[in-house]
Amino acid sequence: MAVITLALAAPLPASADGQFNDTGTAPGDVPTVHAIALYDDPALPADFEHLPYANPEAPRGGTLRRAANGSFDSTNPFIIQGTPADGLNQIYDTLMESSADEPFTMYGLLADGIRLDPERHWMEIDLRPEAHFHDGHSVTAEDVVFSFRLLRDKGSPFYRAYYASVESVSALDERTVRFEFSNNQSRELPLILGQLPVLPKHYWRERDFTRTTLDKLLGSGPYEIAEIDPGRRIVYRRVADYWGRDLPLNRGRYNIDRLVYDYFRDQSVALEAFMAGALDMRIESSAKNWATAYDTPAVEDGVIQRVIVPDGQPAGMQGYVINTRRAQLGDPRVRRALGLAFDFDWVNRHLFYGAYQRTESYFQNSEMAARGLPGDDELALLEPYRDRLPATVFDRPLPIAQPEALRPRLRKALELLRQVGYDVRDGTLVNLETGRPFTLEFLLYDSQWERITQPFVRNLERLGIRSKIRVVDVNQYLDRLRRFQFDMIVGSFPQSANPGNEQRNFWTSEYADVPQSRNLAGVKDPVVDALVDELIRADSREKLDTASRALDRVLRWGFYVVPQWNFDGTRVAVWNKFAHPRPFPRYTPDFSVWWVDPERAGAIAARQRGQE
Repeated sequence: MAVITLALAAPLPASADGQFNDTGTAPGDVPTVHAIALYDDPALPADFEHLPYANPEAPRGGTLRRAANGSFDSTNPFIIQGTPADGLNQIYDTLMESSADEPFTMYGLLADGIRLDPERHWMEIDLRPEAHFHDGHSVTAEDVVFSFRLLRDKGSPFYRAYYASVESVSALDERTVRFEFSNNQSRELPLILGQLPVLPKHYWRERDFTRTTLDKLLGSGPYEIAEIDPGRRIVYRRVADYWGRDLPLNRGRYNIDRLVYDYFRDQSVALEAFMAGALDMRIESSAKNWATAYDTPAVEDGVIQRVIVPDGQPAGMQGYVINTRRAQLGDPRVRRALGLAFDFDWVNRHLFYGAYQRTESYFQNSEMAARGLPGDDELALLEPYRDRLPATVFDRPLPIAQPEALRPRLRKALELLRQVGYDVRDGTLVNLETGRPFTLEFLLYDSQWERITQPFVRNLERLGIRSKIRVVDVNQYLDRLRRFQFDMIVGSFPQSANPGNEQRNFWTSEYADVPQSRNLAGVKDPVVDALVDELIRADSREKLDTASRALDRVLRWGFYVVPQWNFDGTRVAVWNKFAHPRPFPRYTPDFSVWWVDPERAGAIAARQRGQE
């Protein structure tokens, strides 16, 4: 692997006494390193002092209050059952942690040293001897083995997909764990394993991991659960004697003493709470709010600040996800027709103040997005499946051409629907064979989406499609998602600069009918399965880009999603008592490096008291 900069010995054959592994280099011949990256070398050396976007002199203290959406009934975020509270990842340490300044590099957190077979058949990790859980128990290799098996066997299906190529995991001694891989075709698998949250075996051994709970669960991370008001609020406090507080990876991070998540079922009420000073920070998802709701004296005076934190990751895909498990939605011509009825330009102009760009690719804003006709490298991947793919994949350029004006788009949509066997009778689109009307339900959990979806519904009605919007509470929404009981929802498929194993969970046949999988559209296509495998086993940046483009092209011609829009940053509204380093990290926001400025916090508190 490119990240190991020392000279590596050539692979050795297995010896009779088992000294060497029969599928890779002997552990003693592999150097121990502090970090691993997907393709390039880690940017930071082994003796780095802190992350480049963190301030090691940042003061500690204060409180950060944020809004969470809906409700929660569990503090276990790893299982299918229940709706987990926000922020729970902060109580757990992982084996390694990524840098927001690099595309995909993992630095040792619980891991004190990493040995990765140059042929990528195995990986060994040495744990830091000082690492311990909040109750004082040391973090051991047995905890790592226990956590891996627990998440894979009893956790969300996501973990089974993520760890599919891990053949075995074992504790070599108290502080050394070894992962054996069933194949070496997933270059990112070692980094994925670095993201493994380590749970305390002694805590979970006598508990039922598969059941929801509201206990203050035990972790080893920088925060612990302090208060729980079920469904309404969860509070975390910084662990004063956190074992990892002085690691270079953590210097200047986790500066705020209390993190509060207050729950709101209505985002307009959450906005009012923020403007009134009951919340400190707001991640603003509404372009309309960003343009109009902050026209107040507090913003004009600088008491409330609005910051756009840049995001260097691909925009990924957000859209109306079409459930292909529904018989009437199984034909790609029907799905394409639905997409033609969505008028992005009107929505962007009238509802979003022109803030967004239209999303077209599943890897939007990156070199992995397919454009034009497939090039020679793409064709080499696609050609074996020519007889299984629509001809348009090969002879029509991307982006897919369509009329700009709504009326000709609707005519094209009706033409496609007629090809499938539908036509309009007395103003209603019906199946000519069965006589049944074409009906469609948009399942939502956030009322803000109603005003955005209504224009889409009106356009569908012009095609004779009987559409309705149904807004349900978060728990009911998640339950219906787990059972795939919906026609269309708003869904997203976030992408990193280095997509990999998560694509199995997004798109492959194996996960199309697995409850709580991310294959929301129910994609079952052997060609997509094969292209996901090609992407995962790509061993160079060029091959990864090519495989991503081929997958992107096939997905786009499958019309599984009505694409929506994207924005290359995160809108943050915040009361001006927080500080953060500049510049922001290159790839993703990292709020763990923010801190409360005591002087400004005092001034804000005095202002708010004076207004009471």
